[in-house]
Amino acid sequence: MPAVAVRTASSVIPSPRRTADDLPRDATEVSAAAGYQRVLHQLVRRELRMLADLATWAPAGEAHRTATLTRHADLIGRVLLHHHAAEREAVWPTLLAAVPPQRASEVRAALDDWTARCARIDHMLRDVATAARQWAVAATAASRNSFAMSCRAVAVAVDAQTVDEERVLLPMLATHLWAEDWIAIARSSRCRLTGSEQMLVLGLALEDACATYRERLLGGLSPATRTAWRVSGRRHYRAAVVRLRGAPPAP
Repeated sequence: MPAVAVRTASSVIPSPRRTADDLPRDATEVSAAAGYQRVLHQLVRRELRMLADLATWAPAGEAHRTATLTRHADLIGRVLLHHHAAEREAVWPTLLAAVPPQRASEVRAALDDWTARCARIDHMLRDVATAARQWAVAATAASRNSFAMSCRAVAVAVDAQTVDEERVLLPMLATHLWAEDWIAIARSSRCRLTGSEQMLVLGLALEDACATYRERLLGGLSPATRTAWRVSGRRHYRAAVVRLRGAPPAP
């Protein structure tokens, strides 16, 4: 990466920018919290399903291909584990403090359910990591299939959990979270990714995002990160996707 690369310990939650009228609570800013969640969920769901499909057809004993797939699974797993930790430690406590007292019990029950389901997903992600290591060592069809099945199982679990989260919890973020709350969460959330990993995750997030979310994601990045993306990040992302999928990302 060139000198403009972003820091190793970096935020993976873009900070929303204020609008020109500088209102204390702007609907566009507030909805950035729910928008970020949806984009991250979409990225993880797509990549886990794709990993399961790609692994199913991969040669069992081709070390380079095994490494490409298992390395990507590790990256997506780390992103999702960090995402769950940020929600558990910052997003949901902030939401619980913001809801009216008469809704606190309802919200707390929803968050308890979320916590239990995400704990199971986190455990499944560690199963994927174990299956990846076993495939790398054994290089057999059975170990490859175990890895593919682990990816598919966690993809199914993430699909179900995120659909419910988006239906129940994300509307609460849009209703009750202040823009200042989200900015504080974004600044406190750090995920240790290399510069090239950050550019890849950014590209994956932008891949299926609508125009509004793309603009919001790019606008919420630091100037250095936007420069890194423009100078070399987009090219790195495209090359990584070609290596992984055998085809470039959709334009």
